[in-house]
Order: sequence, then C-alpha cells, then structure tokens
Amino acid sequence: MDKSFRDRRILVVDDEERMVRFIRLNLEHDGFQVVEALRGAQAIDRLRSGLPDLVLLDVMLPDIDGFEVLRTIREVSNVPVIMLTAKGEEEDRIRGLELGADDYITKPFSPRELVSRVKAVLRRTETPATSTHGLIVVDDRLKLDFDRREVWVEGQLVKLRPTEYRLLYHLVQNAGWVITHDQLLAKVWGYEYRDEPHYVRLYINYLRQKIEKDPANPQYILTERGVGYRFVDFRRQTPAEYGTKPGGLENQTDN
Repeated sequence: MDKSFRDRRILVVDDEERMVRFIRLNLEHDGFQVVEALRGAQAIDRLRSGLPDLVLLDVMLPDIDGFEVLRTIREVSNVPVIMLTAKGEEEDRIRGLELGADDYITKPFSPRELVSRVKAVLRRTETPATSTHGLIVVDDRLKLDFDRREVWVEGQLVKLRPTEYRLLYHLVQNAGWVITHDQLLAKVWGYEYRDEPHYVRLYINYLRQKIEKDPANPQYILTERGVGYRFVDFRRQTPAEYGTKPGGLENQTDN
C-alpha cells in the first residue's frame, strides 16, 4: 500500500453496481476513500457537498451522460477526472480529453491498471517540486511565475489545467533544448504512458491555444519533427545551436 495516497477521496460515477463494487474494493485496498454515485445528477450533488481528490466518471449514464457531468465539473473545478469508456470507442476518449478530462480507462480493465492510472493522475496534478524561480519574463507578451502557478499573456492571467501547467513547466525549464516525446510522457504523465504519444500532441495543442498569438505558427513551443518539442530559448541574446538533453533534464545547466 502506498501511504502517500492514503485517505484520498475518489468519487466513482457508474450506474453498474458490480463495476462500482469492483472499483471500490480495489481502491480501498490501496488506502483510498471511495464515494459512490450511480447517476449523473447524484454525482453533481456529491461534488457540491464535498470536492473529492479525483473523479472516475463513466461515459454512459442513465440520466445525464458523462460528458455533460464533465462540463458541469469543469465550470466549477479543476479536480482530476478519469473517464471510463467502452472498448474501441476512440471518439468518446478524444471527446472526453477535449472537454477537460485528464485521462481515460477503457473497459474492461484490471485492478492494477485502475490503481496505476489513479495514482499517475494524482501525481501529475500536484505541483512539481521546484526551487524558487520568481517571475520569468519570456518577452513583453508572455510572463510566467511557477512559484505562484501563474501564466500571464498580454497582461491577462491565463488559467491552465494541472497537466498543461506541468507540461509548460518542463518545456520552460529546458528552454532551447529539444525534449523528445518519450521524455515528456515520462516527466509529465509517468512511465505508464510511454505507449500513448497522442497525449503529448493533444496537450501541446491546448497550450498553444492559450499562450501563442497564432497557434498555427507558434513562436514559443516549437515542433522538432520526428523528435519532440522545444521551448524557445528566451535566455540567450544570440541564436545558439540546440541539442537534445538526456534524462534528468532539470538538473542540467547551459554553459
């Protein structure tokens, strides 16, 4: 049992009682507290009475579908949400991620996958361990403060979801260096996601929509085709030769 996750509250929303029992038994075995909801409306009531640490949300519900419940959640909270989808329903998975879900699990799934995904999402929605950075001025348009978890674009505070924040953090910490898809997956999502590169592409697009002046022609988050992504090296006065850093990115410094 991982004591770091003990007593985290998980709201499980599914109308299949056997599925709810299965999830409850396995999460409680790992120290989580479980709150149940068999209907969408009931899930919204549970959320209003006490915000959980994470929501497991089935797409197919008898009253309000999971996507509508997700929209309601995102109007009031950034609580992590994992969607439960049917096997082969790729459209549902993509739609859930676009509406603000943090992850999805395809039914049927094993107890090990369930617990692993829950822990991975909880880990990446926590603040990255950093030293004090203070205000980072990329240029006159973009300013960042990782200590305060603030991103300012043209003088306006931009709201980032936790995963977007962690992705931006790792890109900026390694400004000027190419970070591969695999490195970003490991740093932001965890090694459990090494076979799912679409997460990187999707969240890079989310970030560009929020911080770039023209997302189709980005000036901050640059694509290195076939390799990964590079945040513009705002710290240098003159262009430099860029390379790819190996693992342990944050611990390396420029000469």
